[in-house]
Amino acid sequence: MQSTGRVKRQSAVHIFASEYGESTLSEKGSGEFDPSFVITKLGSRINRVIVAGLLERIEGRDVSTGSVIYQGQLRDSSGVNYFSVGDYVSESVKELTIQLTEKLETGEPILLMMVAKTRLYQTDEGAVYTSLRPEEMCIIDSSRYANWLATTSDHMMIRMSNYMTSLDFDANIESMSKSEFSEHQQLGLVAARNHYGELDLEHYRLNVMQALDIAEGKLESASKPAPQRIESKIDEGSPVDEQGSDIETAITDIINTLDQGDGVDFETIIVNAEARGFQRSITEEKIEEMSDSGIVHEPAFGWFRLV
Repeated sequence: MQSTGRVKRQSAVHIFASEYGESTLSEKGSGEFDPSFVITKLGSRINRVIVAGLLERIEGRDVSTGSVIYQGQLRDSSGVNYFSVGDYVSESVKELTIQLTEKLETGEPILLMMVAKTRLYQTDEGAVYTSLRPEEMCIIDSSRYANWLATTSDHMMIRMSNYMTSLDFDANIESMSKSEFSEHQQLGLVAARNHYGELDLEHYRLNVMQALDIAEGKLESASKPAPQRIESKIDEGSPVDEQGSDIETAITDIINTLDQGDGVDFETIIVNAEARGFQRSITEEKIEEMSDSGIVHEPAFGWFRLV
């Protein structure tokens, strides 16, 4: 069906950096005014987003036209969003961007919320990255950030539930049309399942849990990245005690894989061990035992390295 005129503005979607940043699929509009979409692994078909977090970086760069493009990083509880501000933005966004650049140099923490257009770009080497183009921005307080975390967690849980429900249908429109999903949802879910294949949703669940803990005040909103997660090589069909059985082997592998020179923090080890099927209490006991035995050492409180 051809576009006959300007289409309505797309709704903005609350989304975490983890879900958006993993996206590698886009859909171009067929007509002059038809919107383009980024399609996430959960099948969210998004043109505009609402994101928030700690402003980590914003820097101006001169371009050949004589103008300045600002590039920045916004970290939420799950990861980092990258954004750019150019001449195409409103005067209010441009003015705030300049103010943020100056304010960030003072070292003062800045919580920022933005409504932004989505974008994928591909390097000459073939790598695909996500970026955002802000339409509106504002500085927020911790209370408003907590509200954003709670709302975004709700939306992500709905998308996870929809994704799981979609598995009852084949990954084509003919089959998916028998579901209760809207046409927009059907298109996103079918495209995502065909492009990304089978998904492990565990790290998204962990993202939600951490976000809700921060929203409820159980965890501090830190500027450090959320715990990294590495893919488990364990056969999920096997009992835990047969899966290499050994929690010690799992902990050793986690530290060996994630240690960048300063060790691996306690919570990251726990999160990755849980993803492999080991209970938190068992992992905690084994870390203490390995420390007492000299297998790992603690160069700084809560950080562990292999000896």
